[in-house]
Amino acid sequence: MTSRGLATRYARALFDVASKEADIQQVGREIGAFARFVKGNPMLSRTFSNPAIPVQRKRAVVEQLIPHAGRLTPAVSKLLLMLADRDRLALLTEIASAYESRLMDLAQVVRAQVTTAVELPAERIGALQQGLARATGRQVQLETRVDPSIIGGAVARIGSTVYDGSVTTQLQKVKERLAAAAAE
Repeated sequence: MTSRGLATRYARALFDVASKEADIQQVGREIGAFARFVKGNPMLSRTFSNPAIPVQRKRAVVEQLIPHAGRLTPAVSKLLLMLADRDRLALLTEIASAYESRLMDLAQVVRAQVTTAVELPAERIGALQQGLARATGRQVQLETRVDPSIIGGAVARIGSTVYDGSVTTQLQKVKERLAAAAAE
């Protein structure tokens, strides 16, 4: 199984436990904060991902970190210790991301990225967000990027779906049609 698949399974299990025993939003904040802390500490990150370091030492590090991480719900503490025991602490960032995606699914929220050649005014971003919300039937968390190489138009990504309305892509299609017509 891939690391992403494992992370998704751990996130699903954490979500199921949290929905019965804790506040699912609080658990999401806690696992996300712990993952960001580990990712932001290069030595800790290398320690958790290094297979040469014994599992017992990794567990000891987690046991020392838990009291300093603030008040963690029992579900998060148990997950962190279980990940240490199974030498899966390297999955922490992916687990936090998968958990956040699960929360967003529950709240009917989808992430979208829109790339344009120039910076868009706030009212245009709002209109795009509303249009994407109508198209998806969900609330949209919109992230905008600027990439001058697309010349004009926009490229929107919603999950794994890409809507490419960039001038660069349109020019490429015209070029392909002209080449095909010339070959005939």
